[in-house]
Amino acid sequence: MWRSNYCLSNLLTSDLLIVPHWVLIFLVFIAIFYDKDQTYFSVLYALLFGLLIDIVYTDVLGVYMFSYALIIYAVHGFKKLLHGNIYVAMLLGVCGIALADVSIHLIYTVIGKTDMVWKAYLMHRMLPTIGSNLVFLLMLYPIVVKKLTTWGREQLTKSNTI
Repeated sequence: MWRSNYCLSNLLTSDLLIVPHWVLIFLVFIAIFYDKDQTYFSVLYALLFGLLIDIVYTDVLGVYMFSYALIIYAVHGFKKLLHGNIYVAMLLGVCGIALADVSIHLIYTVIGKTDMVWKAYLMHRMLPTIGSNLVFLLMLYPIVVKKLTTWGREQLTKSNTI
């Protein structure tokens, strides 16, 4: 018992920085399982929720909005080439998280908000962020995929009846 408490306290006091990109993960699910080839709801949601994250959590407007919208647009494009399943969701989710986190860090480095060297960034922020968000993606997958697919089909049938 002492050993597990010791490990937990080490995790809490370490210099790892885990950034939860939970909104981005859900947007990846929307892009893969809800959007069709001709709809871009996920990109619109990425712009909206990226702006909300910027307003609430950051002091620079547009960083998350730009990064999330660009990443979700790319995911939407790759979805056209790949069949939507758990492996594709994991691949696009990990790539999306990595690209979003790198782009956000790059923008903050350019404007002078951070000065973390790339090796420290990779070891202390990017890898723990990708790992923890991948765990969240795997936990969320069975809960939301069936519902998003059903909503996507309903949305498609509603647009065909008008």
